[in-house]
Amino acid sequence: MELWVPGSELDRVGDDRIHPEWVEGLWDADGARLLRVGSAGRLPLDGSGGLRFDRTSGAFDGQRHLLVGLVNGVGVFALDAEPDEPTASGRFGMVTLGETDKDIAVTALALVNWHRVAPHCGVCGGDTLVGAAGHVRHCPSCRRDRFPRTDPAVITAILDANDRLLLAHNTAWDANRMSLVAGFVDAGESLEACVRREAFEEVGVRVGEVRYVSSQPWPFPRSLMLGFVARAESSYITVDGLEIDRAAFLTRDEYEQLLADGRLVAPGSVSIAAALIGLWRRGELSV
Repeated sequence: MELWVPGSELDRVGDDRIHPEWVEGLWDADGARLLRVGSAGRLPLDGSGGLRFDRTSGAFDGQRHLLVGLVNGVGVFALDAEPDEPTASGRFGMVTLGETDKDIAVTALALVNWHRVAPHCGVCGGDTLVGAAGHVRHCPSCRRDRFPRTDPAVITAILDANDRLLLAHNTAWDANRMSLVAGFVDAGESLEACVRREAFEEVGVRVGEVRYVSSQPWPFPRSLMLGFVARAESSYITVDGLEIDRAAFLTRDEYEQLLADGRLVAPGSVSIAAALIGLWRRGELSV
């Protein structure tokens, strides 16, 4: 099941972006667009809530201009630079974006975030150079290539025997906000093992069967969220008290009532958490 922008028209042109002359031609072509990404991940928006692009101008700079991809044959580039207002944070500004703009936004954010923290080689400490139109950093000293880093994290809709959904409150969140259990994958850990470990560590629930549902890029700063559904072996909850301070299994009616009363704040509408919860609310999520 593909929940994240299945209708996106973005072509990442992985085979072509390694050719500098071809990329420069895209930059110089009529209609080529440039998206500025601000220091806090802010994105420029137009009057209708879509992304606002600049026209490409001047000479192409392979160390600064990052190729996001093609849309209808036209090059779309990203630049680490402060955009003019109005802007919105990438996390919340995506609410109003169409599927292709969402795809462009998360790709631009992911690339810019990576380049900000990867100017030096992790092996020899030497300066690295941007290659492949922004998708590689090369170390001339030790001749190693580095690629954009992605941190895998699981997020799980845990259902009990009565099909109730487990929601948890993180201590860092607003009082009424609750969401699904999530966490980063450990080194050498399978995704299914991570689902089981996070469920037990955070809410004391052991889960049995685990099924993958879908994924979502979440470049804040560099996560890939892997969505699962799992069956709890019992409905007994013990929160860790550090990261999670309360959790509960809810029926669909209880969820809707809490939401209507304002006693529950749901995850943001563009998140995979919201998508998984939406499947459960419609009775379309099964283990």
